Amino acid sequence: MAIASGSRHSMGYIAEASYGVTPNTPAFKAIRHSSSTLGLSKESIQSNELRSDRQIADFRHGNKSITGDIGLELSYGSFDDLLEAVLGGTWAADTPSAGIDQLKAGVVRRSFSIERHFEDVTQYLRFTGVNFNTLSLSVAPNAMVTGTLGMIGQGMTTSTTAITGATYPAATTSTPFDSFTGSINEGNNAIAVITDLSLNLDNGMNTMNVVGSSETLDPSIGRSNVTGSMTAYFENTTLLNKFINETETSIDFTLTDVAGNTYFFDLPRIKYNSGQPDVTDENPVTITFDFQALRDPTTSTNILIQRNPV
Repeated sequence: MAIASGSRHSMGYIAEASYGVTPNTPAFKAIRHSSSTLGLSKESIQSNELRSDRQIADFRHGNKSITGDIGLELSYGSFDDLLEAVLGGTWAADTPSAGIDQLKAGVVRRSFSIERHFEDVTQYLRFTGVNFNTLSLSVAPNAMVTGTLGMIGQGMTTSTTAITGATYPAATTSTPFDSFTGSINEGNNAIAVITDLSLNLDNGMNTMNVVGSSETLDPSIGRSNVTGSMTAYFENTTLLNKFINETETSIDFTLTDVAGNTYFFDLPRIKYNSGQPDVTDENPVTITFDFQALRDPTTSTNILIQRNPV
C-alpha cells in the first residue's frame, strides 16, 4: 500500500478568467514550495432541539472555506505572478529604467485555480477561486530568504486523473536568495548591524456567505496593510530616537542571487511603533523595531518591488 510522501508533492496554478472557474485545458505553472496547508474547512451547525433522552438530534456541515499557506524560499522569477496578486498591482515594464520592472500595491483583483498533486498515490486536490491574501518574508543571518503566502478560496474537488488537456511547464530553476548577498538601507543610509528583518502584507480579505450556497462569493478585501520588524545590534540611539520622536523614515533592501538577478524591496515611508534595548544576559544587546508602512505621496504606494534580471 502506497502512502503519500511530501517529497512527491507538487503544486501548480493558473489564473481564472471568471471567479471560481478553472480554464479549459489549463497550463498550470509550477509553484516552488517548501510546505503547504491549503485545504477545505467547514463550519458546523448543531441542532438545539431538546429531547427527553438528552441526545443531540442532528448535525450539519455549514459554510465552506478554502484557506491555507504556501511556504517558500524566494527565488528570482518564480513568484512574480503571485507577488502581483498579493500586492494587487501589475508589473510595469522598464520602470524606473530600461530593463527594470516595478510593482506597487494596487487595486487589481485576481483569482486562481490551484492544483496539488500527490504523485506517489496519484491523487489530485483542486481548489478554485483562490485569492492571495497575505505575504510574509523573512531575512535572517545564515539562511535562505523564506516566505509564506496565505490564501482564501471558494471550492475544492478531488480526482485521480489530470484535467483533460492540462499541461505542466517545468518550474523555474533560479537559485533561492540568501542573506549573505544584498544590502539594507534605513533612511537611505546603509546599515550593517541588522540581525533579522521581517515583512508582512495583509489585504484583510474575508469570506462572503449568502443564503442558498455554502460557498463564498469572491472574498471582500480591506486595506493594504504592510508591517514588519527589524532587529539590530544596539550601537547608538539613532533608530531609537526615531521611535521616540515619531520620525518618519524608510527601509529598503536588495536581494541578489548567485547569477546576479536582483529584487529591490522599498518601503518609502514608515514609522516605528516600538523599540527597546532589553538586557537579559551577558550577550550582545539587540533592539527590535516594529514598524508600520504608510502611503508615500511621491511613489503613491506603501511598498514597491523592482526586479532586475542579470
